Amino acid sequence: MARFRLRFLLQEFDLSGTEVLLGRSPDCQITIEDPLVSREHARIVISGDSATISDLGSRNGVRINGGLIEGVRDLKDGDRIRLGTQELVFSVVKARKARAARPTGFMTICKACNTPYPEQSPQCPHCGHAPGAEESDEDTISGLVVEPKHNWTFQLLGEVIERAIAAGRAEAAEKLMRRAVREIEEQTLRGVSLDPNQVAMISGYALRLAKLLGGVEWVEWSLVLHERHGLIPSALVIDRIEALDATPETKAAITSFLKSLRDSGKLSPDADLAGVARLEKLKR
Repeated sequence: MARFRLRFLLQEFDLSGTEVLLGRSPDCQITIEDPLVSREHARIVISGDSATISDLGSRNGVRINGGLIEGVRDLKDGDRIRLGTQELVFSVVKARKARAARPTGFMTICKACNTPYPEQSPQCPHCGHAPGAEESDEDTISGLVVEPKHNWTFQLLGEVIERAIAAGRAEAAEKLMRRAVREIEEQTLRGVSLDPNQVAMISGYALRLAKLLGGVEWVEWSLVLHERHGLIPSALVIDRIEALDATPETKAAITSFLKSLRDSGKLSPDADLAGVARLEKLKR
């Protein structure tokens, strides 16, 4: 008789019984601790040799092989299920005895290659690094997919923030932006920097939020993010700043940014001087 499993990173979880709940709640058979995952996010129903999945009205939906599902969807061997920023792979296997489904457990981030692996593993299966006693406090996370540079996390956050802003849901968009800010701060603490494209992308969302909410908070945050990475805002980011109301607070934020960037010595000789000139005009 066919048995079904979900593979999450290097772990596999047998699906037992006729119904398996997936979500952030500890009451779910498979618990995924991710802010973008609802408490009860999805349900897998097992009937004989077939299995189906359905969304339980989650905020961010369920994606199968990249496509957002509606209603009940049949699951096939190899299907990729994405909940929030997490991806699980569904598989059909022959097994004599199925293990009870259990929470996803804890993952630790390898300090040598910055890749996650199960906490119980004695060494990183990706690079072979074995943490010594002095590294016993390695960052540990629960049920979180962390790919190099957190590309999936930012992609998912970007998609959800985009939808919230487009719908005029300022409160939801700001909550998600603060989640993105925490993600960036966590990366910074681990010594991981964003690349220029990521800085431009997340700054673009921050400035769209500034347009929606008013005020200067997200303008200042965007400029501080660029300053931290020694970057001058891209033409598209400056376009978004120009689209804002030219308040004294906004001009003061731009003035402070340009001064700090010059004083820090991070402004290279081959910097985008056209961008600097556009910002100089905006602060007048």
